Amino acid sequence: MMIHCCSSRELGHENLHNSIHNYICSPCKLQTLQPRFITRDFLEFPRETRVSLGFKLHYQSRGNRHGGSLPSIFEEQNFENIVNTCAGKQNPREIRVSLGFKLNCQTRPSLTRSKAPVKGKRKSYGGSLPSILRSLETENDIDKTLNLWVGKLNAKEQTVILKEQRDWGRVLHVFRWMKSQKEYLPNVIHYNVVLRVLGRAQKWDELRLCWIEMAKDGVFPTNNTYGMLVDVYGKAGLVKEALLWLKHMRLRGLFPDEVTMNTVVRVLKESGEFDRADRFFKDWCIGRVELDDLDLDSIADSGSGSAPISLKHFLSTELFKAGGRIPPSKTSAVAENSIQKPRLTATYNTLIDLYGKAGRLKDASTTFSEMLKSGVVPDTVTFNTMIFTCGAHGHLSEAESLLSKMEERGISPDTKTYNIFLSLYADVGNIDAALKCYRKIREVGLFPDTVTHRAVLHILCQRTMVREVEVVIEEMGKFGAHIDEHSLPVIIRMYIDEGLLVRANILLEKCQLDGRISSKTYAAIIDAYADKGLWTEAEAVFFRKGDLIGRKKDVVEYNVMVKAYGRAKLYDRAFSLFRSMRSNGTWPDECTYNSLIQMFSGGDLLDQARDLLAEMQEAGFKPQCLTFSAIIASNVRLGRVSNAVDVYQEMERAGVKPNEVVYGSLINGFAEAGRVEEALHYSHMMEESGILTNQVVLTCLIKAYSKVGCLEGAKELYERMNNYEGGPDIVASNSMINLYADLGMVSEARLIFDNLKEKGQADGVSFATMMYLYKSMGMLDEAIDVAQEMQQSGLLRDCASFNTVMASYATNRQLRECGELLHEMVTRRILPDGGTFKVMFTVLKKGGIPVEAVTQLESSYGEGKPYARQAIITSVYSVVGLHSFALHSCETFTKANVGLDSSAYNVAIYVYGSSGEVDKALNIFMKMQDEGMEPDLVTFINLVGCYGKAGMVEGVKRIYSQLKYGEIEPNESLFKAVIDAYKNANRHDLAELVSQEMRFTSDIQEYPDSETEDGSDEASGHFFTHLESTNPVIS
Repeated sequence: MMIHCCSSRELGHENLHNSIHNYICSPCKLQTLQPRFITRDFLEFPRETRVSLGFKLHYQSRGNRHGGSLPSIFEEQNFENIVNTCAGKQNPREIRVSLGFKLNCQTRPSLTRSKAPVKGKRKSYGGSLPSILRSLETENDIDKTLNLWVGKLNAKEQTVILKEQRDWGRVLHVFRWMKSQKEYLPNVIHYNVVLRVLGRAQKWDELRLCWIEMAKDGVFPTNNTYGMLVDVYGKAGLVKEALLWLKHMRLRGLFPDEVTMNTVVRVLKESGEFDRADRFFKDWCIGRVELDDLDLDSIADSGSGSAPISLKHFLSTELFKAGGRIPPSKTSAVAENSIQKPRLTATYNTLIDLYGKAGRLKDASTTFSEMLKSGVVPDTVTFNTMIFTCGAHGHLSEAESLLSKMEERGISPDTKTYNIFLSLYADVGNIDAALKCYRKIREVGLFPDTVTHRAVLHILCQRTMVREVEVVIEEMGKFGAHIDEHSLPVIIRMYIDEGLLVRANILLEKCQLDGRISSKTYAAIIDAYADKGLWTEAEAVFFRKGDLIGRKKDVVEYNVMVKAYGRAKLYDRAFSLFRSMRSNGTWPDECTYNSLIQMFSGGDLLDQARDLLAEMQEAGFKPQCLTFSAIIASNVRLGRVSNAVDVYQEMERAGVKPNEVVYGSLINGFAEAGRVEEALHYSHMMEESGILTNQVVLTCLIKAYSKVGCLEGAKELYERMNNYEGGPDIVASNSMINLYADLGMVSEARLIFDNLKEKGQADGVSFATMMYLYKSMGMLDEAIDVAQEMQQSGLLRDCASFNTVMASYATNRQLRECGELLHEMVTRRILPDGGTFKVMFTVLKKGGIPVEAVTQLESSYGEGKPYARQAIITSVYSVVGLHSFALHSCETFTKANVGLDSSAYNVAIYVYGSSGEVDKALNIFMKMQDEGMEPDLVTFINLVGCYGKAGMVEGVKRIYSQLKYGEIEPNESLFKAVIDAYKNANRHDLAELVSQEMRFTSDIQEYPDSETEDGSDEASGHFFTHLESTNPVIS
């Protein structure tokens, strides 16, 4: 059992997915409408949407009333009429589109490709501003620099200086200096800049103080102020608070302008509140913004778990007491209660993106039509949004047509456009087209960005295209681009999966030299090694050299290293690492404890698991249900059902609600113990807790009834399972077959078995149970039929299944089939177990091997002597006539530099003799003597066999002579071997004489009381003398 409590978020995968998703999948980016006050970087997908590493991009539609079909704008609607309405006023040029509509946009044709602005590049300013900004950048003493410009800076220059500061602390410092000047006049523009910077840095206390100070200075917030506050709170995931700012705005008598409306729609869209965003926009269009119907309690913040807040509480705080009510402006009064339409491209871009994410393609296309009818010019973002909306819903050809129209209108695709197509082509498996998009970026004069490289690397890594990945990395190096830390674990995982560990290590070392790698990225790399069981490599990354002095590892690194040790079952190392955490400055978290407890439970180390559970609770952590479930399951596996019940009761005391897995484990434990009443009790408790009884639980109950032979109870549950979708599962069906088999009910068992075969559900247990039933009823032919069917169905996958079929063949004396199955088993590297050897000994006995030889092999196997197992397998091959296999197997131990016992030598003599290679058999005998081993009874039996097959009558006589004169104790198996040897040498006369002597000896042994022991010896001596006198050749 392995650990599931370390989430992908902890390993950095969540950040990886979101970063790719936000950039590639969100072409609609709100433009900077008033750069002095609001910076709208981009519009992202809602947080619920996730992108796999394979870039399966899709929307999560909520309440999609329109379905996923392509809207009429792309199908039947004659969009040409709409465009023609605008064409008279706009560009008369008409360009036909294969989608069924025309694009007539007032767009100035561009002859050059637009390039993405370089991040971090400062805008060029005139006058003294560049000198002031350079001084502030290099000089730590801000006051000293600004004091040189007292009285020389106008309001606009002051605004620029505020905006260009690199962090919120410096912004506040500069703002305080400005306010300290006598001639300074507070204005809303400066406050908006400061509030925006503080909001982006999530410095809410400083923002509150600034808001209060703004009110004290008599500066009233404007539409821009509120729009900016909604924006920064929304981007911080504080959706409730963002909307409460809007409510406060309305209480102040301000009606949202288009920019603020757009911001609110974006915040709702990003939080997945698609219907509310649509309703807010439509209300705004008719001059109404009613927020009373907006259920804020149902909107979940994605921030740091802020507590629910009411409007009354929000408005009664110091934050909102500040400032008086602003009289409604004329503009606001006109906008309110009047019908209006959006006039900004950015607004339409937001709406199209909203409807696309909501899965409302018809509304998205209608909005695009309205945009054109209203004379609003679409831009690159508009087309990017429409392209992605079409492509993400499976209409790739329409997306390609939009790209063509975009270029025909002189609107240049940007890097994001190609990133979208790169991802869309990857979704449909068209890797060539995706790579073509990647190359096209440079061909048209653009530059791949971090997201481009990240996307193409992930696409190639997912498909293990190693060479192509390395080509991309080489190209990145030529242009000075580095592998970002989100892509690094993915590339290393690809190398690990392909067994290229050296390349993985080289890449990691190179990236370590290029720059600092975060702890979460290291954790993802350790996890990649752990998933393959490479704990030593994972350990090398964890205990890496070159970390900054004093830098402590994040807890997630410890958690994945614990996982690596757990997968390798190195429990002592995992526990030692856990104990070292605090001394290294990292404290274990809830995941650490859950992982360790589940790991120890999976290894059935219950004492350690219980100790850690107690320690976890003392530390104030609440164990997961999965953690309790692991301990309960471990107790059940060990047959400690009472202890499992104790853990269940402790779980309830801890306030952890049991799930179906917990109840299933308890029910299964009682079922295995045959305690039906207790199993039924927990089944009823499960139903009372509101958890529906599932197939697994019913299967356990059937198993319980089967254990006690209660047919009626099992039949009732089995019939109940027929009402479930898919019917009874294979375990339940096998339990019923087993119950019928125990009761000797052949017809009923066969009915279920045949039904399983028809459905293709019969497994090895089904076949094995039916074979057992047929054999127990003496129906050997039917048992063999089932065995052959099982063999042909490909269900021989493990030792148990091979043993079952081999046992059936052995029972029916189909010994050669047993040998062939044994060879298949060995070839597939399935290690024989005790059951396999039990079948092999049966085969040897039924194959005519002397009982003394079988007994000797059984003794060697039991004592674990060298090559005993190989010798037994070799014997089976030989006795069933698979001589080539036997000879090959025999060489395995005869050529080994290991001392063998007499049983192994005896097998070799037998195998070579049976195969007709008498010389090799005799060489083995001589080697045996050279090793100082005396021949035993089995040796003589095998030698006699060799002599007979080679026609070496003298050799047979020599051993028989030893038997005659008591040098070898009389033995029935040896007598039979001598008789067979004479027959094989075509000396039937001698065979008959030995047969007579054997019968005489048997008679003496049968009546030992008729004569004294001495008399028996004397009689035996007289018999041999008589044989010699009548047949001198026998001696």
